Amino acid sequence: MVMWESEEFGTEHEGRPGVLLADGTEPGPVYFDAGSGSTVHRSTDWRVYDGTLGAPAATHLRGACSCGWRGTRHCPLDWEAADRRRPYLTDTTGPERDWNAHITDVQNRTAPVPAELLALLDQAEKRLPNLAAENPLAALRAVATLERLIRQAAGDAALSLDTPNGPSWDTIGQALGISAETARSRLTRYALGR
Repeated sequence: MVMWESEEFGTEHEGRPGVLLADGTEPGPVYFDAGSGSTVHRSTDWRVYDGTLGAPAATHLRGACSCGWRGTRHCPLDWEAADRRRPYLTDTTGPERDWNAHITDVQNRTAPVPAELLALLDQAEKRLPNLAAENPLAALRAVATLERLIRQAAGDAALSLDTPNGPSWDTIGQALGISAETARSRLTRYALGR
C-alpha cells in the first residue's frame, strides 16, 4: 500500500511505512487465504503485521521506498496502545520524514534543470489549466506545440547519449532519479519518437 508519492518520480519512489520484527529483520508478505478459489491475497501493508491471523508481530516502523531504500530510524510500534479498529491513527510521521529526506537526496543527485527553463515550465503549468477553461481550442493548440517540442527534444537527448563513450545506465538513471532499467526503457521510447 502506497502512502506517500512523489509526482516527479512516480512509481519509482513510492513510500510507505515499513516494518521490522524484534530480531531486526524485515518480514516477507503476509498471505491471506479467503477459503475458496485459487486467489490468495498477499499484503506488505504495515498494519497486517500485528501478530494476528498468522502474521508476525512488528515491533518497529521505518520509512520504505519502492526503489528498495529503507530508513535507518526505527520507530517503536506499540500494538497494545494502537486502536486495532483504526490503525491508520498510528503516528507514522517519523518514517514519512525519513522518506521525504530520501526523496530530497534523490532530487539532489538528479541532473539540474536550468532555472530559466524551470520558470517557463512553471508558467506553462499555471497558465494551461486556465487557458483550457477560457479557450479550450487555444489550449489544445498549445498542448500540440508542447508535445512536438517534447518529442523532438526527448529524441535528440536520448540519441546524443547513445555513444560508445556515453554514460552508463546507472548514471543516466541517477541523473533522472529512476532505476537504470526504467531509464533504458524511457530513453528507448524517446529515441523511437513515441
